[in-house]
Amino acid sequence: MNRKDILGVAFDDLSMDEAVEAALGLIAGRRALYACTPNPEIVMAARDNPALASALDGAALVLADGVGVTKAAQMLGTPLKGRVPGIDFAGRVISALAVKGGSVYLFGAKPGVAEAAAEKLRASYPGIVIAGTSDGYFTDDAPIVEKIDAAAPDFLMVCLGSPKQELWMADKAGRINCGLMAGLGGSLDVLAGNVPRAPEAWRKLGLEWLYRLIREPKRIGRVMKLPLFVLEAAKERRK
Repeated sequence: MNRKDILGVAFDDLSMDEAVEAALGLIAGRRALYACTPNPEIVMAARDNPALASALDGAALVLADGVGVTKAAQMLGTPLKGRVPGIDFAGRVISALAVKGGSVYLFGAKPGVAEAAAEKLRASYPGIVIAGTSDGYFTDDAPIVEKIDAAAPDFLMVCLGSPKQELWMADKAGRINCGLMAGLGGSLDVLAGNVPRAPEAWRKLGLEWLYRLIREPKRIGRVMKLPLFVLEAAKERRK
């Protein structure tokens, strides 16, 4: 698969359709591989976190979640086919699985969130099987792994936040009973209806980050990493 290096993280150059097709192929193979969806914040963190960088490098799919990643790719002369936002990618995979009675397991977020997300998914994707749910608050993951192994889901959504989710998936790759894992950050809160997504017009313009900032000003510290990311890309281009 064609990968392009963006500030130290190698991204798969895939459109949304291609990413979903690749994911379904990995699910069919049932090798418990994993997909990551890094945004600029995760790429910057990987520069200072060798374990995170290694986890991203070991992923079967590395998809460009944030508009900053695709902008940086253009600046570096290695353009990507487009963004593949994690929550949209998950929705497309679940939609395809629902057609044939496939299953998804929801792992992460606060207690009760995964269950609420499961109800919304059942309503939105008739035919999908919710194989199970587990929240992200644990000290020992052995009971969760045992539950996932017993459920044997096609698709395991791992929503623990970065870098915890990437490190967890890298540790469990090939050793857990599922088709494909995907690290999807706060997707369960969005699916449950706890966190509203930006209107489609904002998303098409790549301004979802600004919408979130307006609604949650406390995110300013995280959002400020975006200009730093673009600055790093500019420096790399000059080299």
